Amino acid sequence: MSFTSTPRGARPTRLFVAHCLDTWGHPYDSEVDETLTLITADLSASVVRHGRVPGRDFHVRLTAGANSELRLEVSDTRGERRPTVVPAADPDAESGRGLLIVAALAAGWGVTDRRGGPGRTVWATLHTGRPPTG
Repeated sequence: MSFTSTPRGARPTRLFVAHCLDTWGHPYDSEVDETLTLITADLSASVVRHGRVPGRDFHVRLTAGANSELRLEVSDTRGERRPTVVPAADPDAESGRGLLIVAALAAGWGVTDRRGGPGRTVWATLHTGRPPTG
């Protein structure tokens, strides 16, 4: 699904992911919902801040695997700026911890080239302990 690459685009991404999770049997306010919407918020904020190309949307994809794994992908159209490692955050800084949070909450995460065009995709996986029901 496409979202505007402005700060206004972050809230709808969380709502989209929460709705998908609820449809798949992970209700609002469940641990899975809270964890994955937090990861979504961090990746969406990073895309808006670091991967924004004016006039171009960013894309969010959420898939559920049969092996109880959810995969979130957030793609932008700016390929020249790729996060390669989790940065060390200044303890007094008000930002810069997004990927640290993602790394702490997700079963795995990484960066790949965006499918079908320029840009990159930052992905994160989460193990739920059970397959989706919806």
